[in-house]
Amino acid sequence: MRKHRFRNSYLTSAVSVSLVLCLIGLECVLLLSAGALVTRMREKMTITAVLSQEADTTHYARLEQILEASPACCGYAFVSREEALQEHISSLGEDPTVFLGYNPLSASYEIHPSDAYSSPDSLAVLADKLQNLPYVTEVIYQRDLADLMSRNVSELSLALLIVAGVLLLVAMALIINTIRLQIYAKRFLINTMTLVGATAWVTRRPFVWRNMLMGFVSGLVALAILSAIVYYVDVRLGVLLFPLTWQNVTFVLVVVLATGLLITWLASMIATGRYIRMDNNSLYEI
Repeated sequence: MRKHRFRNSYLTSAVSVSLVLCLIGLECVLLLSAGALVTRMREKMTITAVLSQEADTTHYARLEQILEASPACCGYAFVSREEALQEHISSLGEDPTVFLGYNPLSASYEIHPSDAYSSPDSLAVLADKLQNLPYVTEVIYQRDLADLMSRNVSELSLALLIVAGVLLLVAMALIINTIRLQIYAKRFLINTMTLVGATAWVTRRPFVWRNMLMGFVSGLVALAILSAIVYYVDVRLGVLLFPLTWQNVTFVLVVVLATGLLITWLASMIATGRYIRMDNNSLYEI
């Protein structure tokens, strides 16, 4: 009967720890998703380098070499004079060649800055470098939008870190309390081992290893639940929570498993230490 009751208690603790670790995994997914979203938003920013009317294919090739060699550029698109004319006609409904007799629009490059160079100061430096090229007549980008995005990204990152920190503290408290209640049922056994001369580590060892094993298994269960959630959201709802790169997957896996092992080890050490130091009479008062 006692063995059956212990198994039920152990299973209940494992389920509780699994759910808490799943919550921590979701925190990691949300942080990675927010980071990926910010990166995509930054890389969609565009700097338009308008070329002079006299620019030819040699100048185009030279500018493309500069852009491909620059770490500040993650991509670019060439817009010819003819394409610019068609876009102008589509947007305004007027053809300037009808009353001018020629195409007044210039070719241009739409440049997408890399994430590391998408801050307002970096964009300004890149724009100045482009402006100094002899065949570039004008550089256009939305500086106000860059400033607003940079400010919002900083605020969003701070808010997510605060929420993640609070949830992590709550998760730690829940896991520690769960293991403390589990070890509480074994307080008389711990006291008996102490009375017969067992050292503190000998007394702690079975509880520590058992709970760390539970933390590891609970972490695997939490990762399975998390994988099912990500798969459902991706396949059923068509929303990719975060890029499934090996770095992101490894980060979530390590955080969940390491948290499960670390917190169960810490909770076991603290809980058993309390009952090891407690005298025999005090065990009946709690």
